Amino acid sequence: MKTILSVVGARPQFIKAAPVSKALRRNFREVLVHTGQHYDPEMSDIFFRDLELPEPDYHLGVGSGTHAEQTGEIMIRLEKVMAEIKPDAVLVFGDTNSTLAAALVAAKLVLPIAHIEAGLRSFNRRMPEEINRVLTDRVSRFLFCPTQLAVDNLRREGITEGVHLVGDVMFDAAQHFVRLAGRRVDAIRRLGLEPGNYVLATVHRPANTDDPERLASIVEAFASSRCRIVFPIHPRTEQALRKLGLRDKLSRASNVLDLPPLSYLETLQLLRHARCVATDSGGMQKEAYFFGVPCVTLRDETEWVETVEDGWNRLVGADKGRILEAIEDFRPAGPRKNHYGDGHASERIAEILLREL
Repeated sequence: MKTILSVVGARPQFIKAAPVSKALRRNFREVLVHTGQHYDPEMSDIFFRDLELPEPDYHLGVGSGTHAEQTGEIMIRLEKVMAEIKPDAVLVFGDTNSTLAAALVAAKLVLPIAHIEAGLRSFNRRMPEEINRVLTDRVSRFLFCPTQLAVDNLRREGITEGVHLVGDVMFDAAQHFVRLAGRRVDAIRRLGLEPGNYVLATVHRPANTDDPERLASIVEAFASSRCRIVFPIHPRTEQALRKLGLRDKLSRASNVLDLPPLSYLETLQLLRHARCVATDSGGMQKEAYFFGVPCVTLRDETEWVETVEDGWNRLVGADKGRILEAIEDFRPAGPRKNHYGDGHASERIAEILLREL
């Protein structure tokens, strides 16, 4: 039986890994490695329980640091694991430092790399995620694209070998886990919310959390909105808010319900029944689109351009006025199209790897 070494390290990757791991384990031995890039129990351990992911075979415990420190430390620790396991392929997800570190180590060890979410581009090289995804695509043998646009992006860069349009594994996950959430959690009642009468907000990207002006503007918009804002606060964001003296402003705002990080099932349920979503998360932009919830993206660009072109996602950056206008008045104008596959991307990935390896 062939061995696949799957590397995860951050919350979105746990979600993507859940359906893929299930599909792989029918025909492969999967060795799951958690880098520890997200190390807070509320951002890591609870997700493995919620998503029914197997416990990691290796936990590298890398933790936080600069991009160079984190990427380098993952590489050092991961090289030992790959040398020990000698996998037939290394599977990486998305665009985090864990993704790039695993791809570089595998490339140096001449191991085939499979990249899930290949071909995505925001065309903003100031974003570390953009650098990670571009470089990972360059060294990957299997490029599993979620959309036709991702395939087109790779072709424009001269990458055509090993490219597979499989659909979006997050669509696989969302379909399954929204049903599971309906049976297991009742966050709306627990938090005293009325379906369709609140905005679900998330902020975590360094472009927002590490920029005092941007973060202050986002907080001002949330605190002055007429809407009920439900705001689960990422640990990085919590730290930044306290450092900048913004935490009390949120706590005093009567319209803001500030919360610790929620489980994925609770988050998915809240998203499903929100009036709209205000986020800088790539995954949440898609989930909002999946379930027909308007999305206000707190960024200046997105790799999920289909959601913008279809009129369901509005890019507002960190401008207070644009944020307020969008979360209070934005209503999608067009139909949602089937960009992200049929919910069987994970099975296709496993079938291709089985055939090719």
